[in-house]
Amino acid sequence: MIQRVVEIENELGLHARAAAKLVRLTSRYGADIKLSRLGEDQKIDAKSILGILLLAAGKGTRIRITFQGQDEESAAQEVVELFRTGFGESK
Repeated sequence: MIQRVVEIENELGLHARAAAKLVRLTSRYGADIKLSRLGEDQKIDAKSILGILLLAAGKGTRIRITFQGQDEESAAQEVVELFRTGFGESK
C-alpha cells in the first residue's frame, strides 16, 4: 500500500473536468485508489466521478490518496503528477 498527500493547485479545484481527467487516469489501473480530505475518515473511490465531486475539494485542499494493488507504484506516480500539474489547467 502506498499513501501520498497532495494539495489541489488549480484555481477551480476538483471540479467536473478535473474529476473526469482523474477518473480516466485511475480507471486504467487495477489498483484500488481511494481519496480522502486530509484529517477526515471518509474514503472516496478515485474511479467514481460522483464520489470525487462530493469531496467538494477547492484550491488549497489537501488530499490523501491511497493506492493498493499490483500496479500501485505506477498509478501513484501518474496520479500525483496529475495533481502536481493542476490537471493541465492554467493557474
